[in-house]
Amino acid sequence: MKYFVKAVTNNKDLEKFIELPWKVYENYPNWVPPLKSEVRFLVGKDNPFWEHAEREIFLAYDEKENIVGRIVAISDKRHNEFHNEKTGFFGFFECINDTEVSGLLFDSALKWVKEKGMSLIRGPVNPSMNDECGFLIEGYDKMPSIMMPYTPNYYIKLYENYGFRKAKDLYALIKYTSEGIPQRIERMIDGVIKKTGVKIRTLDMRNFERDINILKDIYNSAWEKNWGFVPMTDNEINISAKKLKDFVDPDLVLFAEVNGSPVGVAVTIPDINPILKKMNGELNLLNIFRFLYYRKKMKGIRSLIGGVKKEYRNTGIIAVLYYQTEINARKKGYEWCELGWNLENNDLINRFDMAIGGKIYKKYRIVEKDII
Repeated sequence: MKYFVKAVTNNKDLEKFIELPWKVYENYPNWVPPLKSEVRFLVGKDNPFWEHAEREIFLAYDEKENIVGRIVAISDKRHNEFHNEKTGFFGFFECINDTEVSGLLFDSALKWVKEKGMSLIRGPVNPSMNDECGFLIEGYDKMPSIMMPYTPNYYIKLYENYGFRKAKDLYALIKYTSEGIPQRIERMIDGVIKKTGVKIRTLDMRNFERDINILKDIYNSAWEKNWGFVPMTDNEINISAKKLKDFVDPDLVLFAEVNGSPVGVAVTIPDINPILKKMNGELNLLNIFRFLYYRKKMKGIRSLIGGVKKEYRNTGIIAVLYYQTEINARKKGYEWCELGWNLENNDLINRFDMAIGGKIYKKYRIVEKDII
């Protein structure tokens, strides 16, 4: 069969782009359909990410003009300035199990970023490392948690066949609240509190904007040296905060303060993916009521952000934040927490997560390829 790739140039084709995953994942019960409106936003011009980035959307067709694959080629000026690189990206990759189709899609993305002056292509990022990213390589038997991807295992064959190599693996760990926290960790937490005088408080919904500004300041300071990290702009932070406000549990968003000044933050969010699965991509009135009904029945949470300002990195304050998060989660009846994603070589946080009882149960891979 002959295949070809075309760039998306109109809304009709964009809708085909959005609908494709329902075909790819038809026989994958653990896949969670994204909200179509959210995908439309992520690739659309209203997403503030595109204020500093460009993209081209491609669709792959068979000879009968059925859609069989998709990809987005991305050039992020902010990333390349921050890391002094010439790296292009690809994202939103979905494809039937056919190396010819995937090859054509990867060719299209690579050619586009090369024309933008890039010397490397990396992905998948949807559309950045601050969003869903990576191919799932372990943990296919479980549903993803909120803002984590799920991809078929044959995608490994597709990217390896094209010559992509591993850039970095990301870990997700599972921690059950019923297992408690080891006494040695509790003793360590007590010592950190006495030594630093740190105090922990929860998100103040009455001063939401103030707390979001604090979060932004700490986030961009705490993560600045992480691989692939790019500071979020004010507009990006504000959009993310607006979405977060719809389902956040204030008792799981914690701020660490020393002498009255904010020095750390830990953001943990309810895993609403079981609700999203029931909604099947549609944000209609019935599904809004469904969301409101089920949101108080969530049993899982995901540790989304955790960090302290660089001058407090070796104080143990981040451990106090995670410890208090578990205490609060247990009181509210949450049964498990996904920790991550963590970079595979972030030994400090991986060791801590395992010390408190976390077990690696999913792995994701970012891949890359030199552009010749």
